Order: sequence, then C-alpha cells, then structure tokens
Amino acid sequence: MEYVSLEGLRLDGRRPKETRQMRCAMGVLPAADGSAEFRAGNTRVMCAVHGPRECVNRGERDDERAIIKCEFSQAAFSTGERRARGKGDRRSVELALVIRQALEATVLVHLAPRSEINVMIQVLQADGGVRAAAINAAVLAIANAGIPMKDTMAACSAGYLDGTPLLDLNYVEEGGGGVRVHVATHASRGDKVVVVQTDNKASVEVFEPVHALAVEGCAVVQKVMREAMIEHTSILATLRGREAL
Repeated sequence: MEYVSLEGLRLDGRRPKETRQMRCAMGVLPAADGSAEFRAGNTRVMCAVHGPRECVNRGERDDERAIIKCEFSQAAFSTGERRARGKGDRRSVELALVIRQALEATVLVHLAPRSEINVMIQVLQADGGVRAAAINAAVLAIANAGIPMKDTMAACSAGYLDGTPLLDLNYVEEGGGGVRVHVATHASRGDKVVVVQTDNKASVEVFEPVHALAVEGCAVVQKVMREAMIEHTSILATLRGREAL
C-alpha cells in the first residue's frame, strides 16, 4: 500500500507534517470532579477524574504525597475488531501505567498528602493516536478538577512510512508496520519531554527526525488544549457572574 502519494498527500488527504482536526471539551461528566473529551480525527477518548480524596486502601496511603490511580479501557465497539478490550488486558494495563507515570511527573502531588486521585479513561472510538489522546484527555480532566499541575502537558505521535516522517498517524497508517514514536511534553519548560516510547526498532537516522516531528506535534496539540481551557474558564466565569447578580 502506498501511504504517501507522488503529490505528497497521505491516504486521508493530509500533508506529512499535518495533524488531524482536534476538538476538546471539558466538564462533560457532571458526576465527576473533573472530566474531559479529546478527539483527533475519528479517535475519541473520554476521561473522568475523582479526587483528591482519602485513600480507600490505607495501606497505599503516602504521608508525603497523593497517589495517582489510572484505569484505561477501550470499548469493544471502538474499532472494527469486535473483541472486548477491558481494563484488565495487558495493553490496557501497560497504557494505564504510562499515563500514570506521565501524570505523576506533571501533577503537584505533594500538595495533597495521604490522598488519592483516580483517573478513569475510556476509548469510545479508536482510529490511531489513542495513547496520545488518552494523555491529553487526562490532562484536561485534571485541569477541570482544579488539581494543581507544575505545567500543562500535551502528547502526540509520529511515524515513518514510505521513507517519510508522518505526524499523527491514523489507524491505517499505524498498521503499516513502520516506526512509531509517542511523545508527551511540558509546554512552558522548553518542550521538556516527559514520555517517549517507540514501536518497532529504528536507526538513529530514522528515529531523530520522527522524534523531532512528534515534539513539534505536541506544540500544536498544546495550542488546541490551551484554547479549550481558556474557553471553558471564560464560560465558567460568565455563569458565575450571572449567578452573583
């Protein structure tokens, strides 16, 4: 299959260094302390956050910091593969661990000792870039919950197909067997890389441009997320102003 045409266009019409259209929404689940939805193309991920609250299991309590618990699950109808992807399968457990570690490097956990923060992520539709979308949804949900962070974080992925670095792979491109690099960065700290993972082996000559492209993609995602946060804050301020009248 040809993933990049002679005209330099991908299967979905994008240029190699172009992301899919992204949309964010915050406060989508009223029962949660914080919630958000992140969409990238046809990929759709929702996240709910509860806490900080007292640890359910006292044996897990840390007197110096809050602990973060993360659950990741993928709906059976999220892809064309009709098989269950519950929160207990190996891939879900691995992704939950990666997301938790990224959040632990971002949330100011020392401000809420002896407590826990529960992050529950559900993939409603998967069309590539699920890992990055899950991290982005979690960050937005934590911001919606009012939990302090040392910096905002954004994630994006890039790959290498047909001899070309490609930004923000979709499901078909991820199945092409090429190198994939997943990156999450802190925005105001000089794009400090918090997470970097690779799928499939790559030479240095291939890895470096793909990694650099993924970091560039994080900056694009960060801009979209920031605009969503500002818009949500503006709406809340307007509503509270009306309630005060």
